[in-house]
Amino acid sequence: MAKIELKQLPTSMSRVWSILRPYRGMLLAGLLLIIINRACVLVIPVSTYFLIHNVIGETTGKHDPRMLPWIVIAVLAATAIQALAAFTVTQLLSKAAWRIITDLRIQVQKHIGKLPVAYYDANRTGTLVSRIMTDVEGVRNLVGAGLIDFAGGLLTALFALIMLLVLSPKITGVAMVFMGCFCLILRKVFRFIRPIAKERGSITAEVTGRLTESLGGVRVVKIYRAEDRESAVFSAGVHRLLDNVLRAITTTSYTTMASTGMIGVIAAVVIYSGGRQMLGHSLTVAGYVTYTMLLAYMVQPMVQVVSIGTQITEAIAGLDRTHEVLSEVPEEADPNRAVTLPERAIAGDIRFENVSFSYVEDKPVLRNISFAAAPGTVTALVGSSGSGKSTMIGLICGFHAPASGRILVDGTDLGSVVLSSYRSQLGVVLQESFLFDGTIRDNIAFSRPDATEEEVMNAVRIARVDEFADRFPEGLETIVGERGIKLSGGQRQRISIARAIVADPRVLVLDEATSSLDSESEALIQQGLDYLMRSRTTFVIAHRLSTIRRADQILVIESGEIVERGSHVELLCAQGRYNDLYTRQHAIESNLFLAPGEGDVVPEAEKDGDASLEVSLPSSRV
Repeated sequence: MAKIELKQLPTSMSRVWSILRPYRGMLLAGLLLIIINRACVLVIPVSTYFLIHNVIGETTGKHDPRMLPWIVIAVLAATAIQALAAFTVTQLLSKAAWRIITDLRIQVQKHIGKLPVAYYDANRTGTLVSRIMTDVEGVRNLVGAGLIDFAGGLLTALFALIMLLVLSPKITGVAMVFMGCFCLILRKVFRFIRPIAKERGSITAEVTGRLTESLGGVRVVKIYRAEDRESAVFSAGVHRLLDNVLRAITTTSYTTMASTGMIGVIAAVVIYSGGRQMLGHSLTVAGYVTYTMLLAYMVQPMVQVVSIGTQITEAIAGLDRTHEVLSEVPEEADPNRAVTLPERAIAGDIRFENVSFSYVEDKPVLRNISFAAAPGTVTALVGSSGSGKSTMIGLICGFHAPASGRILVDGTDLGSVVLSSYRSQLGVVLQESFLFDGTIRDNIAFSRPDATEEEVMNAVRIARVDEFADRFPEGLETIVGERGIKLSGGQRQRISIARAIVADPRVLVLDEATSSLDSESEALIQQGLDYLMRSRTTFVIAHRLSTIRRADQILVIESGEIVERGSHVELLCAQGRYNDLYTRQHAIESNLFLAPGEGDVVPEAEKDGDASLEVSLPSSRV
C-alpha cells in the first residue's frame, strides 16, 4: 500500500501545480519575501555572538564598546525589514489565496455546469456543492498562512543548519542523526494522514448532501414525522466525521510526542557535547550560546511542520478531489460534435432510427426505437411507469446519447451537433416546474435573458400569469421563494409555460404538464399550451390518456419498445394495449371523487371514429 501512495504523491503534487501554475509569478514573489524575512530572523542570534565575543571580549579579554551601537542598529534594521517583509508577504499570499479560491470556485462551478446529466445522476447535489465551496479552500494552506509558515520554517532551519555546521560540525552531525530519524517518522505519519484527509472530504460531502436533501424536503419529513430519523442519519454521518478527525488527531499527537522527545534528546546531546568542547577550549561561550539559539531556530520549525504539514496534506487531498472534477469531460468536448445548427431556423423534423439505450450495461431501457415526428406535429408517448418514456425525452433533449442507432434533427445526426445550438431551439414544460428564488419576471425571462419587455409581457398574457401576478403588490417583481414555494402549483406551471413561450422553441417537450392540477388551473394552462404548441414539433407524455386524443401520432411504449403506434381512434379500434390502458383508466376514474370536468368518460361516438370531439390538447394543424 505504501508503494502505491508514494507513486500517487508526485501525481497529486503535479495536479496541484497544474491548478497553481497560473499564479506562479505571485508565488515566486512571495517566496522571495519569505527568504528575506527568515534571513533577518537570524540576525539576532548572530548579533549575540558578536556581542559576547567582541563587545564583552569573552575570549580575548578586550572590550570593543564601539561595536555595540552597530549591533543594535543591525538588529533594529533587520527587525524593520523582517516586519515589512512579513506584512507584504501576508498581504500578497493571503489575498492571493482567496483570489485563487474564488477563481477555482468559479472554474469548478462552470465546469460542472457543462458536464452531462449522467454526472448529476451519479452525484448528490450536496456533494457537488461541497466540491465547489469546500474542497478548494485548501488553497489557503498551500498559498496563504500555511505556505508562509511551512516554507519560512524550512528556510529558517536551512539557514540555521549552515551556521551550526560552521560553529560545530561535530555536535551538528550528531543532532542531524536524530533529526533524520524524526523526518522518517514524519514521512510515515503524512503517508497515513493523507488517506484520512481524503476520506474526510468524502464524508463531509456525503453528510452535506444528505443534509441538503433533508432541508429541501422538510415538508415530506414533517408529514411523515421523520425528524428523528433524519436527525439520526445526520448524527451517524457527523460521528463518522468525528471518528475520522480523532484518528488524525491521534496520529498527530504521537508525532508531537515524538518531536518533544527529539528536542529533549538533542538538548541533552548539545549540553554534553558543548560542555566537553568548552572544557577542551575548542568551543567558546559565545559560540555555545549562539549555537543553542540557532539550534532552537532549526528545531522549532521542524516541530511546527507536524501541524502545518497535516493542514497541507488535507489541502492537497481537497485539491486532488477538485482536479478529479475538472478532469471530467464536458458534454461539448466530444470532437464529433462539430455541427452548429442554424439559430432559430430548424424545421423540427425529429427521427429515431433503431435507437437503443441503457443506463447500466446489459440492462437495456430502450430497444430499437424507430419513429418520425414531422415538423409541427404532436407525438404522444404512452405507457406504464418504467416503460422508457422519460428516457426517450432525455434522448430528445440531448441529455444522453444512444448506445446504438441515431437521432436525426432535420436530417443531421444529433450526436454530431453542438448541443447548445440545438437546445437554444428546445423548450420543456415539466410536471413539477422548477423556479429559481427570484422574481416572477426573472423566472419567465430565464429561458432567454435578452428577450424584450414586449416579448416577456406577451408571454405573461398568453400564459395567464397576469391573472395572479396582478394580485401581488409587487406584480411581476414578486419574489417566488426557493423552488417557487410561495406560489401554487398552477401558478408555477403558468410561469413555466410563459418561460417556454419566451424561449420560442422549435421543438417542445411537455412532460406531464397538467396531470397534477385541478380542472380550473388545467383549463387556464391549456390555453397557454394551445398557443405554445402551434407550428412546433411537440412531444407529450401524459398519464391522462384523455389529454392526448388528438395527437398526430401516439406511440405506446412497453419494456423499452414501441408496441403500438397510430392515432387515438386507430389504436382504440385495434383493441390492443392502448385500448386496454384507456379503458382501464376510465374505469378507475369513474369510481374516483373527481372535480367537475376532471373525469373523462369516453363517448361511444368517439369509439366509432368521430373525430369532431372536443379535445384537451390542440391539433398541431390549427
